[in-house]
Amino acid sequence: MTAEDLGESELAAQPRWYLVQARPRQAERAALNLEQQGYRVFHPRFQIERIRRGRRVMVEESLFPNYLFIRLQRWVDNWYPLRSTRGVARLVAFGNEPLPIDDALIETIRRRIGDQSPELVLHPGETVRIIAGPFQGLEAIFQTHQGQQRVRLLIELLHRQVVLTLPLGGIQRVG
Repeated sequence: MTAEDLGESELAAQPRWYLVQARPRQAERAALNLEQQGYRVFHPRFQIERIRRGRRVMVEESLFPNYLFIRLQRWVDNWYPLRSTRGVARLVAFGNEPLPIDDALIETIRRRIGDQSPELVLHPGETVRIIAGPFQGLEAIFQTHQGQQRVRLLIELLHRQVVLTLPLGGIQRVG
């Protein structure tokens, strides 16, 4: 059933997703407080490898920093507690009218986040295969990470070992 098939009053009675803006660096707090009040919340997050204190660690980051989605029924749910919930700045609206988010968009985001593979975590000395660029198909030895998205590799070219820097997405672990 599509929105055109439903009358305006029936459409308003259906639960819809809305966008909530959280206060700076308080999206997790806002999501937790809204869930504790009984609201259905979707805060899309993903895993990424970061360098913390000289070590590579997996951290969870927000897909949309300072924003989350909340499922509400237009004329049934109590919207007033949203304003005073810790961590919540406002319900995103155009004029005075909050704009509902299409369910298909939320499902697409859920699917994409669920399909994510964990970031490639490598250790010095591991063998990798180059899968993109002019050296595609060659094997190399991983040396170190250079920044967040690049790696330094050691490959053998013309009977010499050569240091090569490539994007992290251009290699894969062998085996």
